[in-house]
Amino acid sequence: MRIVHILACSLLSALLTACSGVEIEHSGLEKFSAGHYQYYKWRTEALPTSTRSTDPLYAIDPIVRRDVDAELQSKGYVLDDERAQFTVGYMFATGMLQGERSDLASNISPYPVSTANRRFDQATVDNAIALGGVKETDNIVVRFNDRASNAEVWQVTLMKIVEDVNSTDMSNLEQNLQELLARALRPLPPATPH
Repeated sequence: MRIVHILACSLLSALLTACSGVEIEHSGLEKFSAGHYQYYKWRTEALPTSTRSTDPLYAIDPIVRRDVDAELQSKGYVLDDERAQFTVGYMFATGMLQGERSDLASNISPYPVSTANRRFDQATVDNAIALGGVKETDNIVVRFNDRASNAEVWQVTLMKIVEDVNSTDMSNLEQNLQELLARALRPLPPATPH
């Protein structure tokens, strides 16, 4: 029984580590559902794959397109440029996020101070240092627009704090994006048959 509990806890922690730090924010589905969509197309052409650019967008573009297509098609949507009722576009950008301020910080220093024999808590000090200050983020925003009116009908934003700005490890990028985009597109309703 104890071994099962240990295995379950280790599996849970591995799953949380794989997707930790990514915040997914959806807009409401009312406009998208009201459109009774079945056909879609991409808003822009795919980036050339023959380019040897170090820009991460060239690595991300084919993965985002493939995974969004797979998720939409699994829900019954059809990629058809001629009959498209809505368009799909995405943006990839870096951003900045203001860090959190500790309750124990003063207006002079953003770090909590400790006084001997009074609430000394090293974990609070460590958290204030780790969470304080400005953090760089990588953001992907996927947008659906009605083709006739060009009005946005749905969007999802994926935001992850960049832990090491100097490291551009692309080895896990494909699997992580696939899992995250599947989670991000999960709330979409199935296509409306005509």
